[in-house]
Amino acid sequence: MPLRFSKMHGAGNDFVIIDRRAADVPLAAERVARMSDRHRGIGFDQLITIDAPRSAGAQAAYSILNADGSDAAQCGNGARCVAAWLLRDGGVPSGDFVLDSPAGRIVASVDAHGIGIDMGVPDFSPPAVGLAREQADPYRFTLNGETIEAGAVSMGNPHAVIEVPDVAQADVVRIGPALQRDAAFSHSCNVGFAQLLGRDRIALRVYERGVGETLACGSGACAAVAVLARRGLLDEQVAVQLPGGTLHLRWAGEGTPIHMAGPAEFVFEGEFLS
Repeated sequence: MPLRFSKMHGAGNDFVIIDRRAADVPLAAERVARMSDRHRGIGFDQLITIDAPRSAGAQAAYSILNADGSDAAQCGNGARCVAAWLLRDGGVPSGDFVLDSPAGRIVASVDAHGIGIDMGVPDFSPPAVGLAREQADPYRFTLNGETIEAGAVSMGNPHAVIEVPDVAQADVVRIGPALQRDAAFSHSCNVGFAQLLGRDRIALRVYERGVGETLACGSGACAAVAVLARRGLLDEQVAVQLPGGTLHLRWAGEGTPIHMAGPAEFVFEGEFLS
């Protein structure tokens, strides 16, 4: 049976959106991987299903599958695309509304920078990140005899953030997967490479768990801002320049949620036939 979908992206971080509120849709890992193939399928970083709400007061819920078919706990750009899809569908109010994400409730809205969402409170505790270590900043990891220093934080999913002098020269394709495979992380991690450009701007590249390097990563942008701001390097409002575009973040500090806004664009509608 043909599978209806919407193709969307947020700053180049691209998604297939499937509405399964009315009926279940079988999405085995092998089928998702076929769909994600950029030559023989549709091509995307994540597949996101829109589901019936799981908590009182929520307008809808969503679930996330990586390109390899594995589950993902959070995706900031994906959440913004879900919000934009629901707004176009007419099923949510034009003001603030609540969505049930795999990592908990989030609040979505429209603001000056596009679709904005409350990404929750960054959690720096080692168990939240999947680290069996004493809390530190930075943590030190030995990869093939080389010492790598990284901050670590959970945005509902685990992130390691490496500060680099120049993201263009960062060895993302070597260090990213090596750190993801490190036994220190019990559930692997997303790896961000962040360059400080000023107190209100950073450049970022992200090697995502289950995806590889992506044009943008919303939760990765939040993680990078949280790690660098906690070190006293950033102001409350920060523009995050990613290869696919710019996201705008606001964080008042520890114990408060990070707000992220940016573009959420429709690309095309279609049917997957196989």
